[in-house]
Amino acid sequence: MAAQKINEAHEHITKAEKCLKTSLTKWKPDFDSAASEYAKAAVCFKNAKQYDQAKDAYLKEAEYHTENKTLFHAAKAIEQAGMMMKEQKKMPEAIQYIEKACMMYMENGTPDTAAMALDRAGKLIEPINLEKAVDLYQKAAGVFENEDRLRQAVELLGKASRLLVRLKRLDEAAVALQKEKNMYKEIENFPMCFKKTTAQVLVHLHRGDFVAADKCVRESYSLPGYSGSEDCVAMETLLQGYDEQDEDQVYRVCNSPLLKYMDNDYAKLAISLKVPGGGGKKKKAAAAPQGGAGGAPSAAKDEEDDEYEGGLC
Repeated sequence: MAAQKINEAHEHITKAEKCLKTSLTKWKPDFDSAASEYAKAAVCFKNAKQYDQAKDAYLKEAEYHTENKTLFHAAKAIEQAGMMMKEQKKMPEAIQYIEKACMMYMENGTPDTAAMALDRAGKLIEPINLEKAVDLYQKAAGVFENEDRLRQAVELLGKASRLLVRLKRLDEAAVALQKEKNMYKEIENFPMCFKKTTAQVLVHLHRGDFVAADKCVRESYSLPGYSGSEDCVAMETLLQGYDEQDEDQVYRVCNSPLLKYMDNDYAKLAISLKVPGGGGKKKKAAAAPQGGAGGAPSAAKDEEDDEYEGGLC
């Protein structure tokens, strides 16, 4: 089967080469037909799992689409060449081809296609290179934002923010979260603004910036429905406990379902948060507010400390 497909591929290449020849009666090469034959050859090579040859055929297809001034099809072929590199686990090369295709999509006036390709590239590279994934998601978000497609833009910004937290690039994460929150406000998705405020508070506290964390909550009071909401009360309680170095209060908020069931990267920030000067130890029970946690949560706290020992703080 594979041998048959490879033979078919070579037949298509032979046809493509004939399309490019000129004669006394044929003055111009037939770039369109040549591109079509190379596309067929690429599929045959791909089906035979000859990915390197498939990549070369896709690049030839792109070359002749470019000669024919059909840039969109050229970009598609280059993106496919990138996917052939992906099949060979050559991710950096794959991403280079996809980024090149994205630039051509932009030049062709199809920015949405460019943004979606950048998103796909981000997903491909994320398991092996978080930094590059952040870059690709942010670029994709920027393209969607320029097209006033804020819902798509903010979703990609969210991916970038979470990865920045995972990379412990918290200053950049704080900036990205503010941009996310502003976009959600613009599209009037206020419940998501509440969630982003909570994420901001956690990031700022891990940065050691209580003032910035407090400011995020105060600014959110202007959001419809925020004041008195579950998210608001939790953040007010957390900030009060953090400011008063009340480890019981901070622990209770950070281990509440509201925070524990956030996106995993933010949940880890919550569960690993330490109050300043606390040294990771809880206050004595007598110092806790009335109705505070008893002895049982202390064991749970120790378990969490072990699990997140050497966390982001």
